[in-house]
Order: sequence, then structure tokens, then C-alpha cells
Amino acid sequence: MKIVVLDGYTLNPGDLNWTELKTFGDVTVFDRTTYNNEDILNNISDAEIIFTNKTPINKKTIINSPSLKYIGVLATGFNVVDIETAKARNITVTNVPDYSSQSVAQFTMALILELCHHIGAHNNAVQRGDWVKSKDFSFWNYPLIELASKTLGIVGFGKIGKATAKLAEAFGMDILVYSRTIYPELETSNLKFVSLDDLLQNSDFVSLHCPLTPETEEIINSTSIEKMKNSAFLINTSRGPLVNEKHLTNALNKNKITGAAIDVISEEPMKETNPLLDAKNCIITPHIAWAPKEARQRLMDTSIENLKAFLNGKPLNVVN
Repeated sequence: MKIVVLDGYTLNPGDLNWTELKTFGDVTVFDRTTYNNEDILNNISDAEIIFTNKTPINKKTIINSPSLKYIGVLATGFNVVDIETAKARNITVTNVPDYSSQSVAQFTMALILELCHHIGAHNNAVQRGDWVKSKDFSFWNYPLIELASKTLGIVGFGKIGKATAKLAEAFGMDILVYSRTIYPELETSNLKFVSLDDLLQNSDFVSLHCPLTPETEEIINSTSIEKMKNSAFLINTSRGPLVNEKHLTNALNKNKITGAAIDVISEEPMKETNPLLDAKNCIITPHIAWAPKEARQRLMDTSIENLKAFLNGKPLNVVN
């Protein structure tokens, strides 16, 4: 059985291994595959099993891969695969849900704490000699913010949203939640389900944890930002297209909101023309919330379990 991993480097840059996958057949791992049909088809060749993280598998690729029986997505989101074409050709597509919930929730809080304390910037100030030259025993270059009694608005309340709420509660924050599904049994004295308008108007921090759908695309735009407090911060560790980046940049540069911390953008890798590069008070990280080694190991383990289940005739985590 021929197995191909089209873009294995982000999952395994060298600190994991593909040994168990190799027990199922002849495995070829490409670190990266250029996003064009010719290169993708060349790398797939006559494989029966392929794995992809972000390499797109479109209709043309599927139709021109007659040996293909299984597509394993090395991620939770599976929009890189033409699901309908795969289904029509009886190709099973699986994903890996809930491998990074704790990691992303932890990273969300790390971004919030960075917005509150600017630890990196203060370390840089010390390293360049500012403390040595200081007339005072203590100094700070940014306002410092205490989280206790502040309000965190969470948009989307799946596993990552719930995990983020739990961590925020440990800091003494109040939680407002906007979600398609309301869980009355989860409401407490400091966690309430509210409308999106109420969340935007009353939150000190707004954190996005919803999936990207036609309804949520650009859910953060000039209109929604206008409803936020001028002192508020926006955090996005979910999907880049949830945010209209031009509108967010304008809002930051006009001090409509105080700051933002973004781990995902509309087009990755980032282009030099991305407006957020010109935004004031905007922390940008390169889509790493999902990437601790522990989370990547779970991703690999579940992907292998998905393949094993498929080969045993009882597929798991099927998305088509």
C-alpha cells in the first residue's frame, strides 16, 4: 500500500517520527508540496492513502488520482479538501478533532497576558540598557492591566472556548459567551450567555473561538468594532478570515480599540501587503497556538488511529 504525506514538516519538523505510519505500507513524506495541481499530482502519484495539512486537494486532483481511497487531514479544519467530489468517488476523508484545545486555550491566555504586561517589550528594554540607565527602581513603558474582575467575551463555545473560559475564571475574570448553542447548565454567577452585541459592548477582551462559516466570516468588521469599548482588546486564535483585517487596522490606528493579538490571518504565510503589519498595538504570531509538541503528538497519534480504523472497515472522524 502506497502512503504519501504531502506536507509533513509543520506536524513533524524532526521532534516526532513516522515509524508507526510506516507499519501500514510504503510511506513517502514530503516536507512541503507546492500548491499547484501538477506538483500535487506528481507527489500523490498512484498513492492509495494520502495525508494533508494545508495542501489543497481539489476536484481536479481527486479526479486525476484513480488509486486514491483515503484522505487524512492532519488538522481539525478540512476545507482544503473538496469533500463532495471525494464522497462522489467513494473516497473517505477524516480529520482530527480536539487535539489542541488545551494548547490553544493556553496560548489565548498567553496573548492576553502579553497585552496586559508587554513582557517581551520590557525584557527588550532591559536588555538594551534602559534599567541600567533608570533613575528609579522600577519603570514600565506600557499601561499594566490586572485581569481580576475584567470581562472576557468568548465568541464560540466549543472545546477551545470552554477551555479558555476555565483558564480565564482562574484569573478571576467574568465571562460572556456568544454561541450558536446555549448551555444553561453551564451558566454561573460569572459566566453568562449573551447576544453578540451585548458581548461586544461589555467585554474588556474579545476572543474568537468560532469556526469559519459564511455566517462568521468577517464577524469582526468596522460595524462590530464600533460596538466595542475603546479600552477593549481583540484576540484571534481561530481563523484569520473571521476578521476584516483592513477594518481592524483602521480601528487600531484610530484608537477605536486599544490593542489586538492575532495568531491567524486571512492568507498564510503572511504577505508583505497585509494591513496588520501597519497596525498600532497589534501582536502577531505565526499560527503557533496549535503547535506544542504534546498537541502535535496527539495529532499524529489520532491520524494513525483514523487510518487504522479505516483499514479495519470502521472509519472514525469521517467528515464526508
